Amino acid sequence: MARNHNNHFANPAAIASYVENAQKNVPGLTDLHRMVMLLLAEHTQGPADILVVGAGGGMETKVMAEAQPEWCFTGVDPSAAMLDLARQTLGSLGQRVTLIEGTIDQVLEPPFDGATCLLTMHHLDRSQRLHLLRETRARLKLGAPLVTVEHSAPSPDAALWMARSVAFSDRNGPDWDKARSSGQRMTEHLTLLSSEAEQDLLLEAGFGNVAMFYAAFSFRGWIATAGTT
Repeated sequence: MARNHNNHFANPAAIASYVENAQKNVPGLTDLHRMVMLLLAEHTQGPADILVVGAGGGMETKVMAEAQPEWCFTGVDPSAAMLDLARQTLGSLGQRVTLIEGTIDQVLEPPFDGATCLLTMHHLDRSQRLHLLRETRARLKLGAPLVTVEHSAPSPDAALWMARSVAFSDRNGPDWDKARSSGQRMTEHLTLLSSEAEQDLLLEAGFGNVAMFYAAFSFRGWIATAGTT
């Protein structure tokens, strides 16, 4: 079943609280963004063009742009409202960022020196995710890095891990009944793959050198490099 998160990211309340909620929900988000930048930087010396898939909000793009003044960015996201939030987040840094409303298919400026896709793919079913990864690979230089982060399912009991992530974000609790209920709903509405399935999908899409670099409750982060197609 195809997943569609556009309605959620058109909700004014969800957008207004996105930055605050992301910082509460994702363990070590600030450090995670720095790790993403470093993983790209070890492959890209000097000026670079970076593709940001799921660029709404602009948080990771801001961190990378501040740390790497020679990098330019192309960001794509289907939500116009989230792209507006990215522009607010980026401020004057937006001079080095081109934002595109749409999907990866609307990005027509390859090849890129690296790419990120953070907190996006768990909203897509497997076939949509494979398409996104293949099209991202097609827009990267050979050997260029891709860094991804999403909810995963590190054991057969995915709902338990999702509940733990929900409990982490609850600064007034945790309320375990609420966490378990929310975790169950999330497993029903997100596409959660095992670590092995995540790696297999990246390989199928044309990436190699796949390695996990981040793990925090239900979240997993991967780095891979664009291989021959």
